[in-house]
Amino acid sequence: MHVTKKMVAGAVALGLALAGGVVPASAQNASVIEQAKTSGIIGETWEGYIGFAQTPSDQVRAEVEALNIKRRAAYTQLASQRGATVQEVALKTACQILAAKVPVGQSYLLPDKLWRVREGASPIARPDYCN
Repeated sequence: MHVTKKMVAGAVALGLALAGGVVPASAQNASVIEQAKTSGIIGETWEGYIGFAQTPSDQVRAEVEALNIKRRAAYTQLASQRGATVQEVALKTACQILAAKVPVGQSYLLPDKLWRVREGASPIARPDYCN
């Protein structure tokens, strides 16, 4: 994957905004997402989207699907601006989210497809393409 400094900078900004809760349309939607993250039902994935670590309720599933649609739209827009693929932007954004925005106690998924829970202040071992 060919990554430019502009792409990384854009992914950093986008990743911090997405993980920080900017994308959900309302406080109620954000609350459903945050409660599901805190409960370990959902978590960040290495692909730049929210995934299901456990079987979610219909409401959680709907909120996650809506959030992932918004993320894909944001990735698509940034990819267009940066001359990159949507996947490149999503992966780079995931690197930033995994590095800085997965709190202790929350679930995350790496390319080996094993869900983990972040423990302590140690950094998450990110995929090789993040380096």
